Amino acid sequence: MKLKGKRAAILVAAIMTTMLMGGCGQVKVGYVDEARIAEEAPQIKATMEEGNKKLMETQQELEKQFQEHPDMSMEEAQKLQQEAQRKAMGLNQQYMTQMQQKMNVALAEIAKEKQLDVVVGNEDLQKSILLGGIDVTNEAIQKLQ
Repeated sequence: MKLKGKRAAILVAAIMTTMLMGGCGQVKVGYVDEARIAEEAPQIKATMEEGNKKLMETQQELEKQFQEHPDMSMEEAQKLQQEAQRKAMGLNQQYMTQMQQKMNVALAEIAKEKQLDVVVGNEDLQKSILLGGIDVTNEAIQKLQ
């Protein structure tokens, strides 16, 4: 009986090894150049432009308030500037989140279509993928038209 148990264990180990070596354990990796998407994808560019416009409006509002109240105290000026800075940071965060969500949706669709297990960033200066992987940057730009 002990011999049958050992044979069964060896057989199971051999089958598992064959499955892993046969490709069942391979991970399909996609990679994307987010900087290129930011430059070329119309949806992302439009969101960035809208965010920049809102930031400029915030800056213009601050300048207008300074011009309308030239006699404000240093404390009032600092408070006004801090308020404008908080608003600008909030706008920046809001638009960055919108851009990231749009990219995530497009990349999730691509990953599903191409049956990728993971999609990672792969900037020119900091390569995550040196060999192999599937570049999905062009597909992402197309989805973000």
